[in-house]
Amino acid sequence: MPRTYRVAIIGSTGHGDYGHGIDTVWKEIPEAVVVAVADEDETGRAKAVARSGAKTAYADYRAMLEAEKPEIVAIGPRWIDRHHEFALACVERGRHVFMEKPFCRTLEEADAIVRACEMTHAKLALAHQTRYCPIIPVVQKMIADGKLGTLLELRARGKEDQRGGCEDFWVLGSHMLNLMTAFAGTPQSCFAQLTTKGRPVTRMDIAPGPEGLGPLAGDAVSAQYQFADGITGFFGSRRSQGGNPARFALQILGSKGVVEYLSGYLPAVHFLADPGWSPGRSGAAWQKVTSAGVDQPESLPGGNERGNVVAVNDLISAIENDRQPLCSASDGRTTIEMIAGAFESHRLGKPVSFPLENRKHPLAMLS
Repeated sequence: MPRTYRVAIIGSTGHGDYGHGIDTVWKEIPEAVVVAVADEDETGRAKAVARSGAKTAYADYRAMLEAEKPEIVAIGPRWIDRHHEFALACVERGRHVFMEKPFCRTLEEADAIVRACEMTHAKLALAHQTRYCPIIPVVQKMIADGKLGTLLELRARGKEDQRGGCEDFWVLGSHMLNLMTAFAGTPQSCFAQLTTKGRPVTRMDIAPGPEGLGPLAGDAVSAQYQFADGITGFFGSRRSQGGNPARFALQILGSKGVVEYLSGYLPAVHFLADPGWSPGRSGAAWQKVTSAGVDQPESLPGGNERGNVVAVNDLISAIENDRQPLCSASDGRTTIEMIAGAFESHRLGKPVSFPLENRKHPLAMLS
């Protein structure tokens, strides 16, 4: 008989709530039984019980962890100011975790969570849904087989809506940064600038960011990363410059062609076999890429709900096979380091190398 996992859910109504289905995915997991939900808000707690089918509820998540002894904890709030607190409370008790992204606010927090996971052997998976996309191995093989030629650049932009700039960098750019590492590995350095109304961000511009992001400023960000083998990565965002359709995507540019990769569990992915990257000049046509290959029909279901199911199944496999999830605590820390690296580069006015020496929040230190 398959093993059954006791699952508990942590939410925070009005303070990040329950993320993108982090509390309801368990209905699709036969191996899971939701034993409890914790939320300080009484009304929100009752609604969460109804949605998730939890057997009981708590106002205090620590009391829930002690009383229910779950094996997996779903950390739902989108706001990240308590992610470190919630995650540490779980993994220090040896509880495995599935949690909403972004990971946490600083490298200090990320280091503490990764260290606790290593000490207790708890597995932590982040809900960066694109990282679980079955098209990733297809594109990785295209790169390995030379279909794109020499990999030259990775270019990404955020949604560039009213959040454009550094908020976009955190909330949506984190998806693109995480996806960059799937194709180019861990970055080696970063050089970046943050601006507000066209001028460099100063200490006077810093204010508490929304959704618990911590110190924040900048209606535009331009960050360049250096990866191994001479590969350059770029992320940019400017407020209120979003397109329709949006430019929110990653472009993987090689000497023989381009792959454009949107965000999501099973997003639109296309390949252009054009060394000039200009179909208007070459007449080359974009070809759809699916989990079955180039110009092959997609047979797998998509959507956020399915993405969460795949991510949770991967977490359970990681637990049972003693391996790291596809998007682990260490992967989450790399993404936070790429964001912090841009802030640190702006603070120091020069490129910075990874791993960063400064593990505190660079914008809190801006002079």
